[in-house]
Amino acid sequence: MLCCCFRRTGELSDITDAITAQRKGVEITPRGHADLPGRLNNLGTLLTIRFERTGELSDITDAIALRQKAIEITPQGYSGLANCLNNLGGSFTRRFERMGELSDIADAIAAQQKAVELTPQAHPDLPAMLNNLGNSLSCRFERTGELSDIVDAIAVLQKAVDVTPHGHIDMPSYLNNLASSFTSRFERTGELSDIADAIAAQQKSVELTPQGHADLPGQLDNLGCSLTSRFEQTGELSDIVDAIAVRKKALALRGFLLMHAHLPDLLNNLGTSFTCRFRRTGQPSDIADAIALRQKAIEITPHGHAGLPSYLNNLGGSFASRFKRTGELSDIADAIGAQQKALELTPHGHVGLPAMHNNLGGSFTRRFERTGDLSDIANAIALRQKAVELTPHGHANMPDYLKNLGISFYQRYSLTGNSGDLEEAISYFKTATISIVNSPQARLDAAQRWVRALMQYDPQSSEIIPAFDVALGLIATVAGLEQTVKGRYTRLGDKSGLALEAAAAACALDRSDKALEWLEQGRCLVWNQLNSLRTPLDDLRVQDATLAQGIANVSEKLDRAGSSRVQPHVDMSLSEKMSLEDEARTHLGLAKQWDALLRKTRALAGFESFLMPLPCSNIMSHLPESGPIIVINIDQHRCDALALLAGLDEPLHIPLTDFSIDKAKKYRQIFEDQLLARKLRSREVEVPLSLRGMMSAPIGENGEDLSVYRALRGLWDEVVKPILDTLGFSSVDQTSGEVPPRVWWCPTGPLSFLPLHASGIYQGSIRENVSDYVVSSYTPTVTAVTNRVKNRHFTDPHASGLFLTSQPNAPSASPIPGTTKEVQSIYKRAQESGVRVFRLEGGAMSVAACLERMQEYSSIHLACHGSQNAAEPLQSRFLFHEGNLELGTILRSNLKNADLAFLSACQTSTGQEALSDEAVHLAAGMLAAGYRRVIGTMWSIGDAPAQEVATAFYEYLFSHRDETSGSSFDGSLSAVALHHATQQLRLSLDDSEYALLTWIPFVHFGL
Repeated sequence: MLCCCFRRTGELSDITDAITAQRKGVEITPRGHADLPGRLNNLGTLLTIRFERTGELSDITDAIALRQKAIEITPQGYSGLANCLNNLGGSFTRRFERMGELSDIADAIAAQQKAVELTPQAHPDLPAMLNNLGNSLSCRFERTGELSDIVDAIAVLQKAVDVTPHGHIDMPSYLNNLASSFTSRFERTGELSDIADAIAAQQKSVELTPQGHADLPGQLDNLGCSLTSRFEQTGELSDIVDAIAVRKKALALRGFLLMHAHLPDLLNNLGTSFTCRFRRTGQPSDIADAIALRQKAIEITPHGHAGLPSYLNNLGGSFASRFKRTGELSDIADAIGAQQKALELTPHGHVGLPAMHNNLGGSFTRRFERTGDLSDIANAIALRQKAVELTPHGHANMPDYLKNLGISFYQRYSLTGNSGDLEEAISYFKTATISIVNSPQARLDAAQRWVRALMQYDPQSSEIIPAFDVALGLIATVAGLEQTVKGRYTRLGDKSGLALEAAAAACALDRSDKALEWLEQGRCLVWNQLNSLRTPLDDLRVQDATLAQGIANVSEKLDRAGSSRVQPHVDMSLSEKMSLEDEARTHLGLAKQWDALLRKTRALAGFESFLMPLPCSNIMSHLPESGPIIVINIDQHRCDALALLAGLDEPLHIPLTDFSIDKAKKYRQIFEDQLLARKLRSREVEVPLSLRGMMSAPIGENGEDLSVYRALRGLWDEVVKPILDTLGFSSVDQTSGEVPPRVWWCPTGPLSFLPLHASGIYQGSIRENVSDYVVSSYTPTVTAVTNRVKNRHFTDPHASGLFLTSQPNAPSASPIPGTTKEVQSIYKRAQESGVRVFRLEGGAMSVAACLERMQEYSSIHLACHGSQNAAEPLQSRFLFHEGNLELGTILRSNLKNADLAFLSACQTSTGQEALSDEAVHLAAGMLAAGYRRVIGTMWSIGDAPAQEVATAFYEYLFSHRDETSGSSFDGSLSAVALHHATQQLRLSLDDSEYALLTWIPFVHFGL
């Protein structure tokens, strides 16, 4: 009874009194009495329990001796023998956790296996015995890294859960232990399904545990461990926030138990989560808290404790993280000191040795980077070589260790110039990259270092092409379909530019074909993934209808999960978080099914390249006849244009030797500054002093022209005119009614934010601009155009028509008084032309009504406010009187007859700098939703210009209709119509900067 009280309350006096009573019971039991083995065993149990609370080594040593004696005097066939063996195993395991002696855990497993063998399948004690055996196997795995141990542990622990009756008091403990084993295997293999299963089991364990129970802190801490582990692989910030929250709660529940044996673990583990968040956010308080917690953990840990080396190693990691941010030499000295001490205390053969060698090597490498002391980098290389040597084959950390060893060799090469060190670095980067281990992030990091080392020191190396092939392939894995769309964009944030870097390298090697392939593969990745989920399956249905339907079903579910799954946050209840984890596990399972279905499809004759990155010849096989697609790659090393013309097998490579990424950034800044100045001027507010000079005379500090004229001329002279000249374009006399040829611009990087369609010379006696030569359209990728050429659009004649809507007074948005007039004017003109048209305005239109009309009408004109969400593009939306129409909702609507979308709203084609090559704007999203062509705006537009452009645009389309078209509405001339409309607006204005900024923002995407 005293023991039960202790388990519930954690009150130390209860377990001490229980031991006193039990000792008395043993003392007065005669030798040879039938109850003596049981009483010896029970006393051992109580001593083990107190040891778990206090860490007093004599308690666990006495417990083992008592339990061994109980087994010695137990007669063969005694029903309690299995229980005695099970308990002896538990005590051996506890001592192993304290001292780290491998013989203890081997003895524990042997005793517990024997106990399980002696226990009938239906016996009520079997779940506990299976649980204890599983824990011991897991403990040995943590020490040795032997994969079979953790596989066996999970199987045994899962069986323990399966045979435990519903509502059993020990179910939370069994779930917690199963979860810990899943986490251990995840850290070994990197398999995301393991960590998802771990978190789900731990949440269930916490839910089933009563408040105030002595086991709850440990269960919360383990949940924090799994959340932290998943954060380190996926980078999902909500995981580390939750991990810190649950670990703080665990520590608060143990706060009054200052001498508890597990308190150092709780402190150390919370420090781990703080350190992880610091590495992501850089918040100084996080790393300060981490260091303080870990120092406290070490301070209260008894000498000789098996956990001490781990605490010291982790403290060193926190110091090293702070040094990386602050450069304070005392921090890296403290890191090295703590990590060296950790290595000294760790027994030979310990599973943690590779990580300790790697981490200490990292600290020496960082100090070398600061001081240049060659002895530091020599130590780093030796330590990291040892880490690689000690790491089991197939371990999830191996790519990281190989990459880090390569970094240390490369650092030494950078100082000494020793070519042998460079060769070693490149070799280790390559080995890490091509590793078969499921560690895509580490492999991608290694791949980037591999190609950059090759490009810097051997730019003609034959390995550059295969290296970039692997790197670009890994990006899709890092931002895979098992993640939400937001999660994928988060993962892509620091990968932005890799495809551009690869294309620049390919151009330098005269491989324009590879440059095109990599740009298509590595840009607009998320839109491409969404498109792949909507790929036509007609050909596959002919060969295997069942397989095609399976792909269609999984595609639909993946699409929905990626766009609608909510991420947990701290304020959610546990039941809400558990529900979200169930959704995440389902999502992960769908991604696995998708991969399996793709493998099955690619095994069919004729489908070997199904949904794989396209080779150059395929990309160029359905180019539009009416003009070239011009892909412009911009990188810090060089800038190039790739002209794709129908009839050619490879792109025409046009080096842009006078342009640079710095110029692109400068021109973009000019536009941003002038647009801000215009906005401030229009609002008649106090203008900041820094902008006053720019508004009157945009001249830089050194007399440099910073006007819009300069930016547009720079784009003309350095980018557009060289391309047009190479392709043989000449100016067109448009006053005669001649229509210029089409060109599709596909810019990359910072060039994506610049108006190539308006580049030109607008001052002086000789004036010319791109509109004199071509009709410009944009496309986020080449395949966004070629897929539309390939899949000829046959709109259902009953759906062909124009749907018009205006939303002049949406809640939480400024009024747009001119939209009603704009829509009414277009509506009237459409009726006069005999076009099938429908108008729905203001509060009369709900989101559901809009979606219904989008199904019924091939084209839509949206005159309203638009709101872009760069973090979650599928939540970008159009603001209505009655609710908001989100892009994700449009994407799920399966608009089979979508043709033209005119987005008469502000900034509908404005992207985000950090994701410049992901086209996170509404115009690209509407293309992804199925519209063949989209009109958008690069920045805010005025009401009057918007009305003028829209009116002139539709007037052109209505007046150029085929007489045989009946009531249908065709947007195929939309690019020419917009060209005409913007030229009409321009002719009504002067060529002042204000006027230029008025007509330039209107842009055309798609066919």
